[in-house]
Amino acid sequence: MKLTNLNIVVDENIPSVDRLFGHFGSIRKLPGRTIQSIDLQDADLLLVRSVTKVNSQLIKDAPVGFVGTATIGTDHIDKSWLNEKGIGFTSAPGCNADAVAEYVISTLLMVAAEQSFELQDRVVGIVGVGNVGRRLQQRLEGLGVKLLLNDPPRAETGEQDFVALECLLEQADIICLHTPLTGDGDHPSYHLLNANNLPVIKPNSILLNAGRGPVIDNVALLNWHRQRPDVTLLLDVWEEEPTVDESLAQQVRIGTPHIAGYSLDGKIRGTWMLYTAFCQHLGVKPEIDLADCLCDAGNELQIMLDGSENLTDIVHRVYQPEADHSRFMDSLMDKKAQPKNFDLLRKQYPVRREFAAAQLQGVKPDKLLADQLQAVGFLLE
Repeated sequence: MKLTNLNIVVDENIPSVDRLFGHFGSIRKLPGRTIQSIDLQDADLLLVRSVTKVNSQLIKDAPVGFVGTATIGTDHIDKSWLNEKGIGFTSAPGCNADAVAEYVISTLLMVAAEQSFELQDRVVGIVGVGNVGRRLQQRLEGLGVKLLLNDPPRAETGEQDFVALECLLEQADIICLHTPLTGDGDHPSYHLLNANNLPVIKPNSILLNAGRGPVIDNVALLNWHRQRPDVTLLLDVWEEEPTVDESLAQQVRIGTPHIAGYSLDGKIRGTWMLYTAFCQHLGVKPEIDLADCLCDAGNELQIMLDGSENLTDIVHRVYQPEADHSRFMDSLMDKKAQPKNFDLLRKQYPVRREFAAAQLQGVKPDKLLADQLQAVGFLLE
């Protein structure tokens, strides 16, 4: 592949592409969900997110020589076909893992405050302990939270203690789903939670899905929850997105449009990972650092403390899930426009920084609060 004058097609929601890819050629930005084969007739490079299905139907007649997805998951990519055709490919594993873990922590702290409990007094079950699940595990362990972990592929390696899914569902007070979406193999995750095992979930628990929508059978979830409203539902992903089952959405305490990983830091990190992989594909040395891209983004986050704050207060000064929930629920009011509104919420998503980007000023936290802040990802001087 040539090094310059490339034709580059990019999902319009991928940031920093001009900074990182502009010197390679011309960039055409399109809505990811509507990218078609006709858009790629002269494309050398294709950069997408999870809403674009990349397969033979999309690019069989295009000159695309390299595909990158600025996401952790790759279930939207036919990697076997790309490999067969000699088309280079990369994803961005871990790029937004911190953002998703922080979304989960922010949301759980909100519910804990509403329901008058402490996270340290609950058992949290994590289903899928990969990039995101591990980050969440580390943060919750730092807070002293008792955990149950379920990850069959990793359990086979014997690297640490894992429990069976049914055991986790029976015992966990809070269930967090972070498994990738797979439909085959030894451990498929499609409809991992379904009509057969949802009833196993203990009373008054919390069920959060910030992985992939089809990991839960949404029809079964709705039918079950109508009988079990004691369980608090927190859903960032939906089985038929961008179409959302309004009846199910009305059952959730927090509903959001697949934005758990939508921090500015995570998105820029994903683009930078594609850039470094593409440079390697071309055999050239990357010349742009991630830190430079983050600095270019601006949007500094300064938080002034007066000494009265607790962990929840400070976390919610960085990210408040209630605001995303409110916008999401408003987007459901026009049923015909709902799928379009779902994508619009993602396209117009407000700038959200990660905890590590926050500059804490004013009264220094005491040791207990400082330890908690560091555990969840804040950087303290």
